[in-house]
Amino acid sequence: MTLRRRGEKATISIQEHMAIDVCPGPIRPIKQISDYFPRFPRGLPPDAGPRAAAPPDAPARPAAASAGRRSPSDGARDDDEDVDQLFGAYGASPGPSLGPSPARPPAKPPEDEPDADGYESDDCTALGTLDFSLLYDQENNALHCTISKAKGLKPMDHNGLADPYVKLHLLPGASKANKLRTKTLRNTLNPTWNETLTYYGITDEDMIRKTLRISVCDEDKFRHNEFIGETRVPLKKLKPNHTKTFSICLEKQLPVDKTEDKSLEERGRILISLKYSSQKQGLLVGIVRCAHLAAMDANGYSDPYVKTYLKPDVDKKSKHKTAVKKKTLNPEFNEEFCYEIKHGDLAKKTLEVTVWDYDIGKSNDFIGPWESEGHHVPRYSFGSLLAGGVVLGINAKGERLKHWFDCLKNKDKRIERWHTLTNELPGAVLSD
Repeated sequence: MTLRRRGEKATISIQEHMAIDVCPGPIRPIKQISDYFPRFPRGLPPDAGPRAAAPPDAPARPAAASAGRRSPSDGARDDDEDVDQLFGAYGASPGPSLGPSPARPPAKPPEDEPDADGYESDDCTALGTLDFSLLYDQENNALHCTISKAKGLKPMDHNGLADPYVKLHLLPGASKANKLRTKTLRNTLNPTWNETLTYYGITDEDMIRKTLRISVCDEDKFRHNEFIGETRVPLKKLKPNHTKTFSICLEKQLPVDKTEDKSLEERGRILISLKYSSQKQGLLVGIVRCAHLAAMDANGYSDPYVKTYLKPDVDKKSKHKTAVKKKTLNPEFNEEFCYEIKHGDLAKKTLEVTVWDYDIGKSNDFIGPWESEGHHVPRYSFGSLLAGGVVLGINAKGERLKHWFDCLKNKDKRIERWHTLTNELPGAVLSD
């Protein structure tokens, strides 16, 4: 401390005031600065306790009231109290405080303080928040997921930033066809996507029993992508044709229920349009798109195409094929075929639609195993069924029968319906 002359107030350099112990090894925070600059000297008499607890800006007691308590050693303590008052002024000033006030309880030791870098204190603060909205378009059987932005994501890279993207997954279901993702934004913890991802072929039943899992991940070019956080939204919370907005704190990865009912798994769905054209005197069959198909190739995708037959087909001339869509589990075809037939004869016909996986240099795959009378049927050359098929006609049941009758009753009206693919196609052709 700097020496002072008689009658001169004590001064202290800022270097001495801000001094901390420095030693090899990790730097540990000091408990409080008053440990290095005590407010009161040691050896105060017991009756000085209340005075020590009084705030620095408390009004001074009259000299007459305190004269009887002064001891011969009080003169020696006056100099030390000048220094204490100098430091006590920091706690009483309205500006930033460099140390806690004397009335505060002592701080906890550093070992009891939460680790700010451990991301354990608060998941919302540690992992970040995600803003998104969901819309169930009941008329078109579509679920629109708009991913808006994220804030305060957990740093994942060495530069303290991340390369985030959002991945969607419909549960239950482990198929890669149920997964959609946004683009990746580089070097940011506050990404803004404003990107809409759409699930097609969503029914009212799906909205009751399925849950949307939304995950935020960090893309890494040289290693596996890393998980940041997720949230899950039961679709039954949504109202049809009503947009619901969410702003949710991300959570740690939750376990996926592996004991889910296998009967809920599907082979995929197909959107078919039917129309009897009076002008063309024929049935127009439209193959619009497929959704949630099974993966048949090593890359986790398939190369699907669709075949249609109008049976009975004595001359075997009713076969039509769409184009092959490469590396996708949600293909969009938008192709239409015409079968020349009298309207009165349609009641005796059956429309068979099957989905296949195209393979170069080997047999094409029927997506999903084929069962016939309880026995597994091997795949044949030049085409195996990829996901299954749909049979529409007078022998069909449920929505398939209703779709067929609606077409017969409403000439020149295009009627679209989603149908779930099955492997129960009596008399289906197993080779391409």
